[in-house]
Amino acid sequence: MRLWFGERMNQTAAPDRIAYMDAAAGTVVGLDYKRRLVASLDVLPGQTVVDIGCGPGTDLARLADAVGEAGSVVGVDQDPRMLDEARRRLAHRPNVELLLGDVHELPLPDGSIDRAKVDRVLQHVADPAKAVREVRRALRPGGLFGMAEPDWDTLAVADEDLDTSRRFARFVAGQVRNPTLGRELVRLCLQAGYRIRSVEPVAALFRDFDTADQILGLRRNAARAAQAGVLSEADAEPWLQRLAHGPVLAGFTFYVVIADS
Repeated sequence: MRLWFGERMNQTAAPDRIAYMDAAAGTVVGLDYKRRLVASLDVLPGQTVVDIGCGPGTDLARLADAVGEAGSVVGVDQDPRMLDEARRRLAHRPNVELLLGDVHELPLPDGSIDRAKVDRVLQHVADPAKAVREVRRALRPGGLFGMAEPDWDTLAVADEDLDTSRRFARFVAGQVRNPTLGRELVRLCLQAGYRIRSVEPVAALFRDFDTADQILGLRRNAARAAQAGVLSEADAEPWLQRLAHGPVLAGFTFYVVIADS
């Protein structure tokens, strides 16, 4: 237990959020699904687009390019630290506005936006149904709402010890407030009065240990699971050793949904 747990049992804190978001966005998986999400939103010059849960501004420049000088992009986040970082990164973008706010009560007038997007946000909120309704309130008739959310119940890590892989996956899913939100997007949108334009499952697949460890927290979450009694160190140690030496195949399903108000 010395290699993985002897040195790491106390290293179970979540990574810095900004660093983690940047890392996830820079992976092949992150670049792919973000491209699909923004492309599916069909953003046009002159439109007003809101990025809800914009974080450190990861997608704001891409949206600002799409709306052009005649359009505007609004980034909303409830974390002042995220907004400070986004302001630093987007200071040269006059068509980007940043607002402190919550998805349950957006700081936007009724019918004021043409496009809205959320990316890995609704999985964490207290009331996803209310959030989806609130976005519809702010959208103009015919406006589009783009969502990208994971289904953590689909997480799978390939290893000969299937039981440990399953227990690890269940533990990770249990750390998320709304772990199956991805599969629930269509239902929530229909209940809120949207029409569904498209649904696309996207496989988030990782083939190297370092990337899988960074995004899925293989070592960190295995240590947490061991502390919680979900995994035994006797099982987790060889499981991690095998993954570290490869081959690695780990992933889950994202759902990218576009809804019409």
